[in-house]
Amino acid sequence: MNQRFLVLLIGLFFLSAVTQAQSTYFPDTAWQTKTPQQLGMNKQWLDSAVAFAMTNENKMERDLRIANLKAYTREPGYAIIGPMKERGGPAGMIIKNGFIAAQWGDVNRVDMTFSATKSFLSTVAGLAVGDGLIKNVQEPVAKYMWDDTYKGEHNVKITWEHLLNQSSDWSGTLFGLHDWADRPPREGGIDDWKNRKLLPPGTVYEYNDVRVNLLAYSLLQVYRKPLPMVLKEKLMDPIGASTTWRWYGYDNSFVNMDGIMMQSVSGGGHHGGGIFINTTDMARFGLLFLRKGKWNNKQLLSEKWIAEAHRPSAPNKEYGYLWWINSTKKWSDVSSNIYYAVGFGGNYIVVDEEHDIVVVTRWMDDSKMGELMKRVIQSIDKK
Repeated sequence: MNQRFLVLLIGLFFLSAVTQAQSTYFPDTAWQTKTPQQLGMNKQWLDSAVAFAMTNENKMERDLRIANLKAYTREPGYAIIGPMKERGGPAGMIIKNGFIAAQWGDVNRVDMTFSATKSFLSTVAGLAVGDGLIKNVQEPVAKYMWDDTYKGEHNVKITWEHLLNQSSDWSGTLFGLHDWADRPPREGGIDDWKNRKLLPPGTVYEYNDVRVNLLAYSLLQVYRKPLPMVLKEKLMDPIGASTTWRWYGYDNSFVNMDGIMMQSVSGGGHHGGGIFINTTDMARFGLLFLRKGKWNNKQLLSEKWIAEAHRPSAPNKEYGYLWWINSTKKWSDVSSNIYYAVGFGGNYIVVDEEHDIVVVTRWMDDSKMGELMKRVIQSIDKK
């Protein structure tokens, strides 16, 4: 191969790369909509998916305080200590190739997201890694802390990764909430659970909001500024999110940071708080992940981090860094590579890299999500 031909090939390669990058659509303030035909989708199947979402609303109460009190009635001393609001009705968006393919309901209404907040929180951890504030997620968190939060033979072994995949089994009390009081087992007494033998960090997955809040508190110590501010400046503003989203903690979760009282946010709405956001902003966040952390050719979040975030963890093959994965085919008729954020009441951000799709739903019947995704995928496969 002569040198001139090699130079030509390299030039064509870079031209192709630049052309491809320029052709990737990212929404600005006015998010463009395209017809199913323009996006290579079947209109009947797409309409079927939308109608299905609208007619399969979650059965939980519109007054979310009542919904929470019913859901967590077994937890000792349960109380709502963060902001809450009444929810809206079904809403959602289907994004294909970056464009709006379909939407329903009030997509501009700001609602609670409950545990979908966890995926935003893990993203802040990814930003901290990218900024060099956390050197390695395999390092003990105690190394980064000034107080006794990780005191003791067990807690001192907990790494950032253990918090991110919910396998830390951290033992303690944070902002008046005890780890053992969160979702106690249905068999055995509270004393048995309270005094149980702790499991080695990294071995067993256990869904626990107190420990997720611990991750938020630990990240606050690393950034030394409110996490909503970090998320806003580094991600939400650059992707064009609205000014309406909020991220709250609890009434008693304010801490003194460099002489300024800052609120340590919660990773969900278990006791109130968490992220309050509209459907459109959730879709932008999902599109950022679909584009592997890039927005308008600027890498906002490490592509490596996004891959790690939705890689099945050893303690739970369906769970990564506070993101769920369809790895065990819970949604039997769609790809095992699909991953998603999910919150109480049917709040989903679903990322499907294979079909270049993001699906956001609000207040969807959880048992119907697999069927909804099946219909969305069929709208692509049956053109």
